[in-house]
Amino acid sequence: MKSKGLFSSISRISLVAITSIFGVLVLLGYFFPTPALTYLRIILMNWAVILTGVAVFIGVGNLLLVHSKKIQHKQKDSFYSIIMIVALVITFLLGLAGRYVPVSATLYNGIFSYVQLPVEASLMAILVVTLTYAAIRLLRRKLNLLSIVFLLSALLILFTTVSVPLLGEAFPSISALLRPFISQVLATAGARGILLGVALGILATGLRVLLGADRPYGGK
Repeated sequence: MKSKGLFSSISRISLVAITSIFGVLVLLGYFFPTPALTYLRIILMNWAVILTGVAVFIGVGNLLLVHSKKIQHKQKDSFYSIIMIVALVITFLLGLAGRYVPVSATLYNGIFSYVQLPVEASLMAILVVTLTYAAIRLLRRKLNLLSIVFLLSALLILFTTVSVPLLGEAFPSISALLRPFISQVLATAGARGILLGVALGILATGLRVLLGADRPYGGK
């Protein structure tokens, strides 16, 4: 038992040391772009990309396995699982053949243009309506300046973007001035603030992994 515990401790220390060393080498390659460090950084990043691709394939395989079991056990809504598996296999095969067969590439691009993009656009449209409805309900529960500003901004963007009869003729200055200011200045500033927060969170998490405080690779 003692030997097993000692081996486990050595394994955890080794994982922390390997993770820290490779992470520091990548950081040094960015901050000190010498030829040797740059070459080493590129090699390590390429390895990371390959491992990420393998992880994606494993995830897709697990997804197929889960839906296959759902079909075998004839669970509820298993018909959608069949559609998902058929669509995934067809898209995957067309993507592989598209490099060598021009017709497959055309079909693959058509799936993306006429299926994926319309679905994403529909989801975004539903999101706009949902956010507007949520803002209206927010006013009933918590009436303050921020909720009012959010609702007015959502309505302004919504009604000056879509084609509403008489609205564009009645309020041309709103559509020409206020909407670009909100969407390009205020919204962009908010998005950048969120991205900066995400970057700081990633940096803090990365430092904790490099220092061994967090061990997502199996240590406790």
